[in-house]
Amino acid sequence: MPIDRLRAALAQPVAAAMGGDWDLHPDPERAIPPNLTPAAVLIAVTREAEPQLLLTRRNAALRRHPGQIAFPGGRIDPEDADAVAAALREAEEEVALRRDHVELLGLLDAYETGTGYAITPVVGLVPPGLSFTPQASEVADLFHVPFAHVMDPANHQVRAGEWQGRERRFYVIRHGEHEIWGATAGILVNLSRRLT
Repeated sequence: MPIDRLRAALAQPVAAAMGGDWDLHPDPERAIPPNLTPAAVLIAVTREAEPQLLLTRRNAALRRHPGQIAFPGGRIDPEDADAVAAALREAEEEVALRRDHVELLGLLDAYETGTGYAITPVVGLVPPGLSFTPQASEVADLFHVPFAHVMDPANHQVRAGEWQGRERRFYVIRHGEHEIWGATAGILVNLSRRLT
């Protein structure tokens, strides 16, 4: 997938974007939580012929989302100038990805989660072959998956499960031993829709 195509797609709005977790299971009795916490994640794509996507597996001891596959990212702190600054700071803290190694391509629309976050995805290019150091208290593992694989709608499955006593539907994208689901998969589906 040419990087120029990704850059051009991010410059265009998309009508098919999901607003968040609620789009897969509209429920008039369940309102979107008020006062969503602003957060940002970095979708780091390697600049190479077959681009790769950087993902992390969260530490199993974390209170929120333990063991889940995620992008580097987190809450937007008061000292962060904006979502881009927050995503770059979090990537530096979590996996030692230096800010000056990231070429900003653009932002996706905010993705609202059932757990109370409004996540702004920041898309950036990074050089291939970088060496990363996971911050052990937050990141158990980091790995790459082929960008083309996670962008292919044929790999986007919808599953259902129970959460807080109600059925909840969510996206899942499998690659080898990795199962990407929830908000991370939903954000990738939104990015895929930009490209198609």
